[in-house]
Amino acid sequence: MTFSVAVVGASGYAGGELLRVLADHPEFEVRTVTANQSAGLPLGEVAPHLRSLAHLTLRETTPEVLAGHDVVFLALPHGMSGAITEGLDPQTLVVDCGADHRLTDEAEWATFYGGDFYGAWPYGLPELLHGGTGGYGKQREQLVGVKRIAVPGCNVTAVTLGLAPGLRAGVISPQDLVAVLAVGPSGAGKSLKPHLLASEILGSAMPYAVGGTHRHVPEIRQNLQLTGAGAVSISFTPVLVPMSRGILATATARLEPGVSAADVRAAWELAYNGEPFVHVLPAGRFPKTADVVGANTALIGLAVDEAAERVVTITAIDNLVKGTAGAAVQSANIALGLPETLGLTVNGVAP
Repeated sequence: MTFSVAVVGASGYAGGELLRVLADHPEFEVRTVTANQSAGLPLGEVAPHLRSLAHLTLRETTPEVLAGHDVVFLALPHGMSGAITEGLDPQTLVVDCGADHRLTDEAEWATFYGGDFYGAWPYGLPELLHGGTGGYGKQREQLVGVKRIAVPGCNVTAVTLGLAPGLRAGVISPQDLVAVLAVGPSGAGKSLKPHLLASEILGSAMPYAVGGTHRHVPEIRQNLQLTGAGAVSISFTPVLVPMSRGILATATARLEPGVSAADVRAAWELAYNGEPFVHVLPAGRFPKTADVVGANTALIGLAVDEAAERVVTITAIDNLVKGTAGAAVQSANIALGLPETLGLTVNGVAP
């Protein structure tokens, strides 16, 4: 069966990456692309790299235009998805790559985003670990057959995948977690911003949202608390670096007393054993962002700093694939009963 697809926000980076991934998916047919500011333009003019979809024309985003599709992917800034989704058929699978349906806590939404709160949807990170009194499992079990999916924030995916195994296994403390991320500017979207100009980025690195103000902080806490670790305290600092795409997340945590390096490695390897897209590298090896460009892969390097009594995890993802479009398609596959890996690759692009 072929599923008809509409992509909203198709002129942006996330929307364009969704289209690139969907174009090679054997069970999805992209029939409609929308982008209000670019409505009326040929997709081939806005996204000339998408040759197989160049015949499509961008349309305005209205419920009437989106009606009749099996799947609707939303790639919009926060605050814009909620109003649109309220007008869509409840039997249509809607996958939101924005932030509007990620957070469960309305107070956290008000603090970090503001505006109308539309409530949380099933969360599109299949590898997210669950633990505690609710039992052990992974998020993919919660995605089977659903009609609404909230795709995680890209930084959230990198930090969550890096730290969650240690928290669920009880080998690291949920307090004093620290994450510093090198991120590319495509994560900030395609709209013009002076600090994202090439003259500002090239040859420089710049921290932003310092001091716990980044909007992904409550989402990271929300995910890590699902492991059963209890209250989580994390310091999160992103650093903008001159690479078009990619995230390299270095996250550290305090070792629990009596935990050995072997215990640490066992926790991560057990957590991701058999996962098609999350791979723990052998001891002594660490990822680089170039290894995951274009791939729906998360590569995790792991070490124990004995002197500091800390675990060090380094996670590399492509922010536009495993961090956005790949996660969206992976989750949609699960919801529709398709093979989870369909239309997705673990192979990066080199050099």
